[in-house]
Amino acid sequence: MTTNQPRRLADTLAEWENQQRAQWEAADTPLTFDAWKQQQRAQREIEAEARIAAEERAAAARRIRAHFERNVPYRYLDASTDHADLLSWAGSLAEANTSNGYLRGRSILLVGPTGVGKTHAAFGALYRYVQDGGHCRPTIVTAADLYAQLRPRPGRDSEELFEQHARANLLFVDDLGAAKSSEWVEEINYRLVNHRYEQQLPTLITSNVPPAELGTILGDRVASRLTEMCTTVVLKGHDRRRAA
Repeated sequence: MTTNQPRRLADTLAEWENQQRAQWEAADTPLTFDAWKQQQRAQREIEAEARIAAEERAAAARRIRAHFERNVPYRYLDASTDHADLLSWAGSLAEANTSNGYLRGRSILLVGPTGVGKTHAAFGALYRYVQDGGHCRPTIVTAADLYAQLRPRPGRDSEELFEQHARANLLFVDDLGAAKSSEWVEEINYRLVNHRYEQQLPTLITSNVPPAELGTILGDRVASRLTEMCTTVVLKGHDRRRAA
């Protein structure tokens, strides 16, 4: 270090000190100069921590959105919804805090005839959740794929896979009730719904089954829990696929 460098550093510090003193005098505060400097230092630290936290939240939101879009079927990449109940649900979840690492909230049962746009509306609601800053990655599965994945087979731990879906922070199950009923299917449905009911884990479910027939198709135990844990949204209309 040359002899000029300490001098330049001292000059810089002196200039900074003079600037601070001028700001202190302009503030016309009852605090002493030293107390005012401590207050300003603490405020800068608070602001820096807030900026870092905001940057971390923004980065996390980008990761969640990227993960979500990688897992959305190509057909639903531009999905949206204007249904007030779905938008309200998505917004309230995005604002909710986690409890013990889990997102808690109400669920949605989206019902209607085949082809009225239930899946499209459901993905639209999930998009709104992600866009509003939701901090949990949605787990997405059709009921048929879930049963196929859970069927016992050598080399696969079906119970571990079931737990991944049962404990997911935010779960979307598409087309519940479409599979042929059996004792095994009924058991999977009951265990899945019951766990999420007891833990109050938000679940988005679509189904072709009319609300009045839930007990007949899914069983009374499942229907009872769905009725209590879910806001039921009914979509009406004609089969868009056939019309297209």
